[in-house]
Order: sequence, then C-alpha cells, then structure tokens
Amino acid sequence: MNNESLAYQKKILNPFWFKIGMLFKLPSVFFWGIRVTKLETNSCELTIPFCWRTQNPFSSVYFAALAGAAELSTGALCQLQLAGRTPHSMLVVDFKMKYLKKANTKITFVCNQGDGLSNQLDKLKDAGDTVTMTMISEGRNIHGETVCLAEIIWSFKKK
Repeated sequence: MNNESLAYQKKILNPFWFKIGMLFKLPSVFFWGIRVTKLETNSCELTIPFCWRTQNPFSSVYFAALAGAAELSTGALCQLQLAGRTPHSMLVVDFKMKYLKKANTKITFVCNQGDGLSNQLDKLKDAGDTVTMTMISEGRNIHGETVCLAEIIWSFKKK
C-alpha cells in the first residue's frame, strides 16, 4: 500500500473520523450506524446494526439500509485501491441484490475482491480509458447465515 492508501485506511478504520466523514458525505450511513471493521487491500468488512434506525415495520433491517451497507463495502475497497493513483472517477452503473433470509440481527458485509479490482485498475493507461468491475458483497447475520447477496457493477474512468 502507498502512503495515500494507508492514510485512507487509517481514516476509515478510526470510528471518530469515519463518523465525521459520513455525517458530511453520506448522512444515511451515519444515521444507520454502519461501522467499518476491516479494510485491507484485498477485502473490506463492515457491520450494520439491527436497531430502530435501520428497522422497517416488519421487524427486519430495511432493504435500503442493507443495500447502502453493501455498496459501501465495495466502494470503500475501491477508494482504497484508487488512493495514490492518478485521478480516476468511479460510478455505480448497475446494482442487483438478492434477499435470502430475514435480516433481524446485526449484519456483516464482506467484499473480498481487492486483488481483482487492482488488476482491473492497472488496465487504465491513458486518460479517458474506462473499465468495469462486478463486485460481490455478502451480508451475513450473527449466526453466519447468508442474508443477502449484492452484485454491484462499478465503472472506473481515468481522468
């Protein structure tokens, strides 16, 4: 990891700076109480609590809160990989999510595709080059059961 990646990792893993950043950039993440528990070059792990802020009328975590957490687990990994590289833009171009089980406990999302992402980003040589990457984030409950699977397609463009 380069110095910029290390600085980004340190900010994201520090609960105080993460909350401050989310309050101004993604207030819903701040409100939902999402916490990043692991961020390394190859993986990102975060949790979303089951509480009144994330709950729907059916006593489970609201689908949009789960989707937001899934997107953040992939997006934080993307940001870590992009830190220190020449300027790039990134955008979600497609999002699919399968809900497999009722989410009525704390949910942990994990994305383990950092190595593949790095390989894709290395393909961007010239300004204007684009590449897409399908990233999978799996949400598991406290019992280790898969609650949902998100498939997020990110597009990257070298500026």
